[in-house]
Formats: sequence, C-alpha cells, structure tokens
Amino acid sequence: MKPANSVLSGFGTTVFEVMSRLAIEHKTINLGQGFPDEEGPESVKRMVDTATRDFPNQYPPMMGIPELRQAVAAHNKRFYGLETDWQTEVMVTSGATEALAASILALVEPGDEVVLFEPLYDSYLPMVQRAGAVAKVVPLSPPDWALPREALAAAFSDKTKFVLMNSPNNPTGKVFSADELDFMAGLLERHDAYAICDEVYEHLIFDDRRHIPLITLPGMRERCVRIGSAGKTFSMTSWKVGYVTAAPALLGVIAKAHQFLVFTTPANLQRAVAHGLDNEIDWYTGLAGELQEKRDYLAGRLTDIGFDVMDCHSTYFMNADFRPLGFNGTDVDFCRHITVEAGVTAVPVSALYAEAPVDHLIRFCFCKRHEVLAGAADRLADHFGGPG
Repeated sequence: MKPANSVLSGFGTTVFEVMSRLAIEHKTINLGQGFPDEEGPESVKRMVDTATRDFPNQYPPMMGIPELRQAVAAHNKRFYGLETDWQTEVMVTSGATEALAASILALVEPGDEVVLFEPLYDSYLPMVQRAGAVAKVVPLSPPDWALPREALAAAFSDKTKFVLMNSPNNPTGKVFSADELDFMAGLLERHDAYAICDEVYEHLIFDDRRHIPLITLPGMRERCVRIGSAGKTFSMTSWKVGYVTAAPALLGVIAKAHQFLVFTTPANLQRAVAHGLDNEIDWYTGLAGELQEKRDYLAGRLTDIGFDVMDCHSTYFMNADFRPLGFNGTDVDFCRHITVEAGVTAVPVSALYAEAPVDHLIRFCFCKRHEVLAGAADRLADHFGGPG
C-alpha cells in the first residue's frame, strides 16, 4: 500500500485522548481533559430548541448568519472598543480549531516560516507543518512564562509569514502583558508579518488582569486574525461555533479556505450563540470569578500535599511541579502513576512541547464541580500522605 501523508501519520494520538482512555480504564477522577462539568446559560440552550423548530434547518450563509456576525461585532466593540464591519470583517466557523485551520491554509505558502510558542495547543504544529510551513518554535519557561524577547526576535526573519499566538494561553495560564504585546507588534511591523491570535479564553481571566487583543494595538488592525469560541465562552465545548475577526483583505482569503473545509456551521447553534453574546453578558463575564475560586481551592490543596503549583492567570488549567514529592521519573511516568495508583488523571506538559520539552510539570483542569476537585485532592492526599 502507498503511504499516507507523511506529516499527519507522524503524529501519535493526542495526549488528551490517551489520558482520557486511561482514566476510563481505571475509573479515575479525570482532571486531564479540559472541559467543564457545569454547563452554560439555560436561555442559550432553550434558544437551540426554538431555533430548530422555528427556523429553516437548511444551509445558512457560508460566512455565518447575520445575527451572529452582528453579535460578534458588537462584542468586539463592547469589550475592546474594536470597531468592526460585520459584513466584511466577521465570519463564523465550526469551532476555533477550524478557524485556525482556515487561517493557516489561507496565509501559508510552502516554505514560509511560522513562529510558535511552546508549550502549545496540540493542533498548532500539525496544521502548520501540513500547510507546508517551517515552524520556528520559541519556548516559554516556567514559572512565570515571560516572553523571551531575544529568542522571539531571533525566530523572525524575512521568511516569517505569521506568528501564531495564544493569549490567554493554554496550557500555561499566562496572559501576555501590554508591554509584551507591544514588543511583538514591533516585530510584526519590522518583518511585514501577520498574527493569528487564538483568544478563546478571553473571558476566563483572574485576579483583575485584563486581556488585550493584539489587533487593538496601533498598526495591528490589518495584520491580525482574532479568533473566539462560543464553546469556551459558554462552557459548552461540544458546541463547535467559533468566530473570526479580521480586516477585509485577510478575511476574504480565509473565507475561501473555510468554504472548502466545512462551508458552514449549524444554524440553530449560531442563533443560540448570538442570543448568548447579546443577552447573557453577566453570565459569561461572571464565570471567571467562579473559576478563580476553584483555582484557589485546588491550588491550595495541591500545595498542602507537596506540589509546587505554578501561578495561573487564566483558562481552565494550572501546572504543578511534582518533583518536591520525591517521584523519580518523567511527567508521563507521574501521570500514569497517579492514574493507576491514586485514581486521579492529569496531563503531562511535555506532550505540549514541540522541541525542548519540560518534563517535570503536569497540568490539572479545575473547571469541575467543587466535589470533584475535593475528591481528586483527597485521593492524592491519601496516596502521598498529605493533609486531607
């Protein structure tokens, strides 16, 4: 048989799937895969039923229904003062991952260079490489994950097509500061490059920090592709509804890639998301406070057990160094150990690196009910001998 595609066949099963299968096998408390177990607003769920009954269940417009595109434009203005024309600068996609794929395919020519930060969301590297680009990977280092300016500048060249940045960042929980974003903007202008900005956790930020979309900085309006996600905003991750904001020249070519990937997204979900963005503002802006309380609870319990817990500014995730517990092995070994022996599953952070993995951190997901977090902490405390 002739071989399959050499890029995609070279990647194994995603670490999230591997750990979730192991969690099922051992009947553990799974704090590995990043989805909440408490769902979004009732009015948004009811709107799906209403939209399914009262509107046509046929192909919606390729760019997305007008109601949702208008709601995204209003959301941009409401939170960031970003004026956007919903007809030429907003498009709906089948989740943020499809938005990323369409943006990458639209912008990359074989041989282009793309700057990525690691640790990274696991789909970034396969998509960039499959599009024919050369990945230039810049590591962020614990515990503060600060922007490594010298390394970032060195990664840029005349061949750089874009930087793919994720802020708020999964898995580090970092929110890039205004000063860091300004430095990045300077590099984009100097090298005439674009930025694809994965901002799906934009409303899940803690401790009174502020998310600043790169597209709002001077000179960035024509260079940035801003990507959002209803699944993250409304805590319903199976709702694969994403949205892209970009200048008309950029969005036009991204739309051409989108039309040949999925063409469109279920209209009933689009109508429900439009309702939510406009009418459930208090719900999704209040979610960060609830998650912050869960973050603080789990961080405190893990610290008491003996973990060195990294600071977490945002997202669903926190990272913890297990070396103070005296475990002799890698993060993969440790995650298998606590899954099998303690009944708790986490994700090894090394799996989210492309080139130079840090192998002493594991990632816990804290967007779970309090009793789930407490149960996981109790099991770890029993296993390692920490306070219950």
